[in-house]
Amino acid sequence: MHAEAKTFPFDQQVAWTPNPEQIRSSNLKQFMDIHELSSLDEVMQRSTTDIAWFWDAAIRHLEIEFEVPYSKVVDESEGPQFPVWCVDGRMNIVHNMLDKWLATPETAERTALRYESEEGTHSTYSYAELNREVCRCANALRSDGFGKGDIIGLFMPMTPELIFAFLAIIKVGGIILPLFSGYGPKAVATRLNDGGAVGLFTADGAPRRGKVINMKETADEALRDCPTVRRVVVQNRCNRSDLPMTSGRDVFYHTYISGQREEAETLSTSAEDMMMLIYTSGTTGRPKGAVHTHCGFPIKSAQDMYHAMDVKPGETMYWMSDMGWMMGPWLVFGTLIIGASMVIYDGAPDFPEPDRTWQLVDQQQVTHLGLSPVLIRALMPAGEKHVNKHNLSALRAVGSTGSPWDPASWNWVFEHVLSSSKPILNYSGGTEISGGIVCGNFFKPLKPCSFSGPVPGMAADVVDSDGHSVHGTVGELIIRQPWIGMTRGFWKDKQRYLDSYWKRIDNTWVHGDFAAIDDDGLWFILGRSDDTIKVAGKRVGPAEVESIVNAEPEIQESAAIGIPHDIKGEELGVYVVLAHGFSASEELRQKLVACIVNELGRPLKPGFVRFTASLPKTRNAKVMRRVIQATYLGTNPGDLSSIESPASISDIQNAS
Repeated sequence: MHAEAKTFPFDQQVAWTPNPEQIRSSNLKQFMDIHELSSLDEVMQRSTTDIAWFWDAAIRHLEIEFEVPYSKVVDESEGPQFPVWCVDGRMNIVHNMLDKWLATPETAERTALRYESEEGTHSTYSYAELNREVCRCANALRSDGFGKGDIIGLFMPMTPELIFAFLAIIKVGGIILPLFSGYGPKAVATRLNDGGAVGLFTADGAPRRGKVINMKETADEALRDCPTVRRVVVQNRCNRSDLPMTSGRDVFYHTYISGQREEAETLSTSAEDMMMLIYTSGTTGRPKGAVHTHCGFPIKSAQDMYHAMDVKPGETMYWMSDMGWMMGPWLVFGTLIIGASMVIYDGAPDFPEPDRTWQLVDQQQVTHLGLSPVLIRALMPAGEKHVNKHNLSALRAVGSTGSPWDPASWNWVFEHVLSSSKPILNYSGGTEISGGIVCGNFFKPLKPCSFSGPVPGMAADVVDSDGHSVHGTVGELIIRQPWIGMTRGFWKDKQRYLDSYWKRIDNTWVHGDFAAIDDDGLWFILGRSDDTIKVAGKRVGPAEVESIVNAEPEIQESAAIGIPHDIKGEELGVYVVLAHGFSASEELRQKLVACIVNELGRPLKPGFVRFTASLPKTRNAKVMRRVIQATYLGTNPGDLSSIESPASISDIQNAS
């Protein structure tokens, strides 16, 4: 981004201010009182300068139980890149998600899981009921010879059986490998092979907009190239009678767990034993496998929910996600560690009507709703009448992640979903973070699109190219201290991990995002710094351009890229998707060009604005700008395994 940019985000005014009761009753205020901390600034200062104290205090505040206590919170003898946490401690995280809640009838009968299908069926599970199902699956796995260190893939829709398998694998000491339910065969095979998976849970299919997506055939094709997978457990989600099953390898889920006992031992594990291998796509080359342990990702997930988002025991979190995106595991770990309830939904968020999401929030009495700005931009054209049909009074906050907000979409949610009285908890981090670097909270006023600041324990900063802190202008987002949730490295690729985050500034995690801190201390994330466009020496981030274009009523969404220019080095190219009811025209094209020039200056006038039917996105709704750029240039787009719709590439090719 270039320092001269002045319209976004720095012209925003405060939209929401917490009231004293919201602060006084928060989990974070309770933590502050326990430790005699008088302000949020004091919390941030101590949590980022004395990380051993803070993470020990956070573990105790979350009431994490250890079978064998740790002798030391963190050992940094191998450097900040490779800290060891909860040294000598023994703890299987499933104990803290299920076993400990069975101690009293009150917590055992509390609702743990709420499920709704696209067809409209509902089911709920108390902690005791969830535990019984997990134990049945765990006993089946043990009977089948699976145990400690075995990597098992999860390629399923968001159903209760997915949650049962997720927890059962960890309970027996195995390692979960979550996969997007919408992946194609190559993407599934690449990840299973890279991890050396020995088992796979999948489903016959998944409903989307009333039609069945056949997942089992995708799994079968992938498994032709995965010789290590010896068992495939298939949920008959769609009750297909024509399902192909491989003799000796495939078994239906209901058959697999039939007759299994409803009690099972939770295997004793080291706190730093690996319990999840989750992949995130790289800009080039094979996907990156982030390694996470029992005391890492789960504790960070729960701490973010508890301290920043103020989720309380008994409250209900629904974060729209797939298990293959980190927010899926994050939802499971965070809610169950806190003693809250999660909602999972297996279907399209606007089917059969545009009010489906709001109907679900109403019926399930959701207190914390997580969504993406991309979804809101898709729902807005249908109007607020679909929100107004439903009682959303139980909702305490909306969370968001996945892509940057534009002010119009943010304000629409704030006004129509939250009645201009509750916060939007903007949340940004990553798979390698185990949650958020920055987040909204119940302590600080918020402006449209803003973050309150770093999550407690995250020593985040914004710096210039020399590594010096900057305020009031855009710089690189960095983290100066280790935190408990940081990935323990990339699977079988130590150097790639170091190159990805640690090579630019000594002993400092450089996250790859542009960020800014305004004069009020509020934070803004403005897109990937590796997407930077440099026009005649001026740097601009795609999010800045897109926020200007998306503010126009004719535009649903857009993507800005850099294209080669003989004189300027690069110039802007902008692809736009029209909102419902609008048509492409030269007049609209020139209007959009003029908007960009008026806001950013004539040197940043785009070389083109093109109309496209869709934009290439990942399954978690992130626009794949590198794919758009490569398609325009006719070069190799890199890893395409996480793309939601391959047809979107053709749409870019045919844009006019």
